[in-house]
Amino acid sequence: MALRTDKGLKLYYSISEVARMFDVNESLLRYWEKEFPMIAPKKTGGNVRQYRKEDIENIRLVYHLVKEKGMTLAGAKQRLKQNRESAASSAEIIERLKKVREELVSMRKELDYLT
Repeated sequence: MALRTDKGLKLYYSISEVARMFDVNESLLRYWEKEFPMIAPKKTGGNVRQYRKEDIENIRLVYHLVKEKGMTLAGAKQRLKQNRESAASSAEIIERLKKVREELVSMRKELDYLT
């Protein structure tokens, strides 16, 4: 799962934009917000959530632990409490490897086209 954002171009993202980035339902993001206090989007007058880059990075951590590593919510909470830096590092490495893979697949398609 690659995070599809234009880094640094926007200050805030809507819940629907963030849900599309991670290919999850908006309701799951609202649930994670209740379960993980580190996910705390700004809310406007009409309770409209506005996610900052930090919120998205925290969601990426939870997504990595729960969806990619298959941990339970309790397990993810414990892991983040024990060693947040290790979890963040692991998620970042996996994201980088996915980008490298995408680039390699793209290069292979180019080579196949040329031959």
